[in-house]
Amino acid sequence: MRKLFLDVSAAATAAGIVLFARLVTAVRGLWSGSEPVARQRVYFANHSSNGDFVLLWTVLPPRMRRATRPVAGADYWNSSALRRFIGRRVFRALLIERGAGEQGGIAAVQQMSAALDNGHSLIIFPEGTRNLTDTPLLPFRSGLYHLAQARPTVDLVPVWIAHLNRVLPKGEVVPVPLLCTVTFGESLHVKEGEGRDAFLERASSALLSLAEESSR
Repeated sequence: MRKLFLDVSAAATAAGIVLFARLVTAVRGLWSGSEPVARQRVYFANHSSNGDFVLLWTVLPPRMRRATRPVAGADYWNSSALRRFIGRRVFRALLIERGAGEQGGIAAVQQMSAALDNGHSLIIFPEGTRNLTDTPLLPFRSGLYHLAQARPTVDLVPVWIAHLNRVLPKGEVVPVPLLCTVTFGESLHVKEGEGRDAFLERASSALLSLAEESSR
């Protein structure tokens, strides 16, 4: 009975979050080079707001949304009962322990690989932290490359999230209504013999191209 109650509560909360996100941002999902089809993917996006994965998750069709898990920091989502409920039950986030150095990075790639093996899609942020600078993107960390190597057949889809940092600036709790877009680009795969730096540069360039497209 308790599980049923939690499942129903999670579904209702998810529906409320989607409705709220759409009301505040009037968000549009733009598919440029990819199609909204039920195919396993890793969506990698720019990261400038705490609400980034919520907006990306919101614009996915319901069937795709149910199969897609954001990758997020365990320290944040385990810090209170409410956050645990939302992170684990509503978003079904894949919670990663942060700050454990190289071994932690290896463990994170193993967790993500296992989630892919179980049929899930993932949302990740290769910058690793929120970008609060004036540059469009921070340098990518190596996790995306190692994941691409570990599961080379999985589509890696670049996603540019525009304007959300102005809807919910750092330190603010009340969102400012503003039109946002989430643009999905053409999928990538690591090429045979492609090194880490070359791949990450190509992935970063794919995101920046979507940023230019969304600003037109």
